Amino acid sequence: MIGFLHRKLGLRKGRRGKTSSPVLIQSERRILFSVFKEAGSQYEWLKRWPVTATYPCERSKRMGYLRFNFRSQELGRYVDVSVVYPTDRYSYMKEKAEKGQGIYEPGMRFQTVYLIHGGGDDDTLTYRYTNAERYAQKNHVMLVTPNLTNSFGVDTEYGVNYQSFLALELPSVMQSLFAAAVEREDRFIVGYAMGGNVALGTALLHPQSFRACIDISGGIGMTLDTRTLQEELLGEHFRNNFRLYNTSFGDAEGIPGSRFDIRCAAEQALERGERLPELQLACGEKEFIRGRMEKDVEILKKMGIPVRYHLLPDMDHDFEMWDLCIHKALDEWLPLKRLPVEGGRSSGCMR
Repeated sequence: MIGFLHRKLGLRKGRRGKTSSPVLIQSERRILFSVFKEAGSQYEWLKRWPVTATYPCERSKRMGYLRFNFRSQELGRYVDVSVVYPTDRYSYMKEKAEKGQGIYEPGMRFQTVYLIHGGGDDDTLTYRYTNAERYAQKNHVMLVTPNLTNSFGVDTEYGVNYQSFLALELPSVMQSLFAAAVEREDRFIVGYAMGGNVALGTALLHPQSFRACIDISGGIGMTLDTRTLQEELLGEHFRNNFRLYNTSFGDAEGIPGSRFDIRCAAEQALERGERLPELQLACGEKEFIRGRMEKDVEILKKMGIPVRYHLLPDMDHDFEMWDLCIHKALDEWLPLKRLPVEGGRSSGCMR
């Protein structure tokens, strides 16, 4: 029925041919009411359908959004970065502070979630197709999304170091230019689709950079199942459709033991006694990569690495799934303080 209504009324669709969010614009619901108001109780469900003021999500009035670029030494080029940060919750002028506002103090910083986009996307799409900004506002966190193109977030075979950029250079830039968290305990990495693999690989190869990692709908690219990665690199589908896959990872035969072998990286970190980030993987029940993700969970458990696995009923590989998981990540799954931090300590500035 919903598909029929969208086709007949010309309502907009999201990527991959699906509605990009389980909400309707107010004007769209009014159209539906006017069309079906004589149809009786059969369409009572329309009155209960979630509504938002804009499409696909209402831009929060309590967060700042900035897109900037800088020249990355690791990437050898200018890179775009989207940043969402708290504003209206804090007053920069003590004498102008309103009831319920905190006072912004010099040196105050915010816990920071590096939110990584999927393949074929850019740094803006996450905020245009999900409610991530509103979820961040609710949980007092800063979100940082760099444009990683279709790189799979690795230090590529052709010398462009996306992973070093993400784990080392970008946090340093964000700490210098913004009120981003400095301490590992206040930094997190979350990604969906390709970004899920980027998050998992970065967390295992650079365990000192992030406290926790959530891989949402990963399974293509960085994986603990090295043999499957090799088979994909050699397979006809990826050779024809994802040429960057091969240019990122190089020769499939050279994967075991290389910097692309995150299982080997995890084993070495354990041998060195390093503290690994808290790991969580999330997958939709209907996703085509479900088997791959569950294999990663199995491997991590066999290695003795604690991991939580979330299987979302009736969810597929789309933005409906990713919006839900970003919401759960910020509301429930990540160990967030939901307060500003200052010098690595919780700041009790809210009044």
